[in-house]
Amino acid sequence: MADEGPRGDPGPSRRHRGTDSYDNIEPLFGKLAALPEGDPDRADLREEIMRRCLPLAEHIARKFAGRGENYDDLLQVARLGLVNAVDRFDISRGSSFLSFAVPTIMGEVRRHFRDNTWSVRVPRRVKELQLNLGPTIEILSQRLGRVPRAREIAAELEIDLVEVTQALIAGNAYQASSLDAPVGEDSESTALPLVESLGAEEPSFGWLEDYLAVEPLLGELSERERQVLRMRFFESRTQSQIAEQLGVSQMHISRILSRTLGWLREQALRD
Repeated sequence: MADEGPRGDPGPSRRHRGTDSYDNIEPLFGKLAALPEGDPDRADLREEIMRRCLPLAEHIARKFAGRGENYDDLLQVARLGLVNAVDRFDISRGSSFLSFAVPTIMGEVRRHFRDNTWSVRVPRRVKELQLNLGPTIEILSQRLGRVPRAREIAAELEIDLVEVTQALIAGNAYQASSLDAPVGEDSESTALPLVESLGAEEPSFGWLEDYLAVEPLLGELSERERQVLRMRFFESRTQSQIAEQLGVSQMHISRILSRTLGWLREQALRD
């Protein structure tokens, strides 16, 4: 289990055991630990360990490729993580080097994404979670035979659904799109820049704003007031039909509607 990658992803040694140059490298760390700091052979042995473990850094860099960052840059960051892993690994603890190096290198790459590659400011928690989505979605897709739903991803990561949704949306913040980038064609099949498709008014936005302004206020209404509003605007009943249903006069329903709508309008505009 020591070589298992994040969320059950088999680590490099499990997939390539017996073929990679970093297999069974622990004896070299034993020799390195036995050499005193000033021994001239220490630097050569450290360099040999680094050379043999370079494929591990390349493997991890490839895992993060295709997320809006140049592979060569990712490789440099992964190699830096490898250097840190080699220098910090303690052979006396009895664990394998891979079980220590893989999370160390991946952590370095994740920090690079978190701190350097977002074109829009995103909270750190969302950045870190977004980087976990790719491997989790891949695992669930293989398990379910389809693209997982956000709720299934949340259950797999044992986090709130809202956090998953935020992280999925945050994936669009890796790179900003140029307003001059062609995204469509006109009637003459001429490529049109993105800016030409922006600026159209979306009528639903107004309804959404009204809903967000009024929805919290509905809880403060009486049951009768909410009932009248529901029958009038969601069931499309007339005032006379509502009055007959509730056993009151049409004038009484008119007063309830006028008073309730006036109060909602006043509170929404005030807030």
